Amino acid sequence: MIDDSAVRFPDVEALVDGDVQWTFPETVDQIHRVARAFMASGLQKGDRVSIWAPNIWEWVVTALGVHYAGGVLVPVNTRWKGHEAGFVFDKASVRMLFTVTDFLDIDYVSLLREAGAGEGIEEVVVMRGAVPDGCTAFDDFLARADEVSEDDVRARAASVTGEDLCHIMFTSGTTGKPKGAMLMHRPICMGYLAWSDVVGLTEGDRYLIINPFFHSFGLNSGIIACFIQGATVLPQPVFDVPTVMRRVPEDRISMLPGPPAIYQTILNHPDLDSFDMSSLRLSVTGAAAIPVEMVLQMRKRLGFETIVTGYGLTETHGIVTMCRHDDDPETIATTSGRAIPGVEVLVVDDDNNEVPRGEPGEIVVRGYVLMKGYLDEPEETASTIDADGWLHTGDIGTMDERGYVDITDRKKDMFINGGFNVYPAEIEDLMLAHPDIGAVGVIGVPDERMGEVGMAFIVPATGRTPDADEIVAWCRENMANYKVPRRVAFVDALPLNASGKVLKYELRAMADAEG
Repeated sequence: MIDDSAVRFPDVEALVDGDVQWTFPETVDQIHRVARAFMASGLQKGDRVSIWAPNIWEWVVTALGVHYAGGVLVPVNTRWKGHEAGFVFDKASVRMLFTVTDFLDIDYVSLLREAGAGEGIEEVVVMRGAVPDGCTAFDDFLARADEVSEDDVRARAASVTGEDLCHIMFTSGTTGKPKGAMLMHRPICMGYLAWSDVVGLTEGDRYLIINPFFHSFGLNSGIIACFIQGATVLPQPVFDVPTVMRRVPEDRISMLPGPPAIYQTILNHPDLDSFDMSSLRLSVTGAAAIPVEMVLQMRKRLGFETIVTGYGLTETHGIVTMCRHDDDPETIATTSGRAIPGVEVLVVDDDNNEVPRGEPGEIVVRGYVLMKGYLDEPEETASTIDADGWLHTGDIGTMDERGYVDITDRKKDMFINGGFNVYPAEIEDLMLAHPDIGAVGVIGVPDERMGEVGMAFIVPATGRTPDADEIVAWCRENMANYKVPRRVAFVDALPLNASGKVLKYELRAMADAEG
């Protein structure tokens, strides 16, 4: 795919980020250079490399350089704290880490060192910002490329097969510990060829990638799709409405993806009509419900010709179902589309029997998009993918007569905060480290701006008198900001079932009663 893009799109810009304005051949040369530097650094086929950084041009060439050199990319969420990232580094046996020390006043090297995490990492390369002692500057890493020939790096790339691991993407599970979904080259290339065909992404489209590169949306349907179709990658490190609105006319943006909240924020901006948004053509959204009126406004006021919603999981390389470009606004707003070619989707009951159309059940998926499994988690893998090859998503939904799916209840108790999946069990696990908390149950509650936010029901530890503001402040110090509960309630006891599990539906009723 990488070398092919240089031949197919010789005069098209591949990567635009500040002073970097490279065509596909120029970008591929940089990817080769990174891959040669990896080989000179001792990277072997199958070795794991992490990137812990925002959307910048260095992320793109480093990630594809890992792939070209036969390595496996382990992306890391920029909102994680040191111990959260450290767990992933240890679990995936990450050898090298590429990061920055100057993103939103965050120094990721310091975060890691303060947490005493990531001790198995052999080398930390700093792509932007000051280079701390014991780390390597990105330019110094690149200089090693001269030690490896172009023939050698092409031979290494040729040895990579479609069944080899491409990414290990960590998804927090209901157990509270992140699990690494092992993803492969062939499903990603096949899936995002189908994805970009459905969307209508084409040569010369200019794609402002707001979705984080560490997420399937930013990496697979962003970077990878652009290289498949000859579209230009324009990284956007932080979503900022005025900046995005300014960039659309300045950079002639035609593809602008994101969760519905992004479009709603743009539509609500008082200065919208003073910006020329006429270059916009394509939108792909999901991760939350989208009102029909918003689809109509996106077409009328933002000029989108194509608006597509979809559904996918990390465990399916990020893709399962999609609306089609000619679907009506109501279908786009009320469903997540139908299965992409080569993928089967059913809605089943607890006995794995298909339910009648329109009846709710669990969404199950089968086909080439399935992950290889969870890293070093054979029991978790077996409980997720059954003997007949069906992946059980844990998501509840319905399917209409056309095969279009509507997701009605999210994976177990997961909720979505500003486009980020949030798993209450993980938050509960972290909060129990607070000395004032004896027991805690977390749920998602509606929020006008973020879609959903966390609410924590806390049973105080014996003899302690917790303070809500102090607990929220403590959470901000100890977990990524999208996980931090925004509401806290103190209770004498949590509602439990016979086996001692917290009854989340009762917590939701309590939250509703509180307003």
